[in-house]
Amino acid sequence: MQRERIVNLRDEAHIGKKVLVQGWVRTFRNDQFIALNDGSCVGNLQLVIDREATSDELKKRLNTGAAIQAEGVIESSQGGGQVTELKVSALEVLGEADPEEFPIQMKRHSLEFLREKAHLRFRTSTFGAVFRVRHALNFAVHRFFTEGGFFQMHTPIITGSDAEGAGEMFQVTTLDLNDIPKTDSGEVDHAQDFFAKPSNLTVSGQLEAELGAMALGQVYTFGPTFRAENSNTSRHLAEFWMIEPEVAFADLKDNMDLAENCLKFILKDVLERCDEDLAFLENREAQAEKSLPQDQRHETPLRQRLQAVADAPFQHVTYTEAIDLLQRSKPYKKKKFKYPVEWGVDLQSEHERWLVEKHFNGPVIITDYPAGIKAFYMRQNEDGKTVAAMDVLVPGIGELIGGSQREERLDRLKEKCAEFNIPEEHVWWYLDTRRFGSAKHAGFGMGFERLVMYVTGMTNIRDVIPFPRTPQNAEF
Repeated sequence: MQRERIVNLRDEAHIGKKVLVQGWVRTFRNDQFIALNDGSCVGNLQLVIDREATSDELKKRLNTGAAIQAEGVIESSQGGGQVTELKVSALEVLGEADPEEFPIQMKRHSLEFLREKAHLRFRTSTFGAVFRVRHALNFAVHRFFTEGGFFQMHTPIITGSDAEGAGEMFQVTTLDLNDIPKTDSGEVDHAQDFFAKPSNLTVSGQLEAELGAMALGQVYTFGPTFRAENSNTSRHLAEFWMIEPEVAFADLKDNMDLAENCLKFILKDVLERCDEDLAFLENREAQAEKSLPQDQRHETPLRQRLQAVADAPFQHVTYTEAIDLLQRSKPYKKKKFKYPVEWGVDLQSEHERWLVEKHFNGPVIITDYPAGIKAFYMRQNEDGKTVAAMDVLVPGIGELIGGSQREERLDRLKEKCAEFNIPEEHVWWYLDTRRFGSAKHAGFGMGFERLVMYVTGMTNIRDVIPFPRTPQNAEF
């Protein structure tokens, strides 16, 4: 008999059907009722066994965490909380593990504790919901770009360039670190390394995606990126995934439209496909916030917040206008902002969240940032002080998307390389695209884990990626 997934057995249409189910025991009570979950949905299927016909030895093994399979007939549930249940005719405990020692019991565990059990935390209701939503978001991203005529590019994970110019990159080498070869001048002899040059894990696939866009018209990358930033906050990872479209013949306005349409498509899609998981996460968030002060709680439920962004027109404001709004705000006048607010300084999360949550009360796109705080590849505006950059801010999280119109003028791009101390020989291939068939183009980056945080309501980025990589931690 072929296994049936629990997600398909919870409505009255299956009553009377003989089925085989397999999964993991959540609870076993009164020597008769098993709550079984197989990961296909947040809900469990209640299994009803014959107390008299089931051996004491088998009952002892039906503890939380045990993997089992059961055959029986789907019946209308006699208890509350479920429509159907399985009247078991045959039951088998699978595997040799001792479920009595299973560390994740049916009680409330802290997220910190579950991070230490990341190999098992998928079996909890919270993380089952988070990673099913993560899958749905992943699928929605690919659907949006594919239906929009984009081509996916697999850009290199190992690279010899620094797309951001920040220098916080993981080095890739096959050299013996206990016996590093040196040149006559005492420097590392990279000629003896695998790639015969300094190489790193990529911080972005953008530069390579631009090359594809200048031939295929519109492309996107969706892959792992790496930052060797020694930051141990709830918003930073050393390894994370990025969504990065690039579009030829597009300017900043086109880029803003693409970002807005992309985010709205994704949110509407996941709201439609993941309602049960989002309802569970919404309730979890509400329960967790009961212990917080009123001003730290969300004013509206999770799904309502997502729907509002999916439906609302995104408002636009320049960086200069945003600074002016912040300087006229009550928190600024009462010195409640932790970080300074002045023209030329990058906006912090507290500033972004005030703009979207207190002033505009909805999603905002900020444009035209000072050139000094943005990357070398962003197109310089005619004022000579700002660049055609944009950040998309959403309530509850702040910046979700960052992008720009790219600098297509060779002379200006060379000037930027000099300003950022980027040797032209390191990006000769990137400069070449400005020599041959150059045209305006634009793109953006959206951190996938930050998107998953936003949609699930989780407050720590370590809880939306299966195995987080952070400073001093590469477990599992």
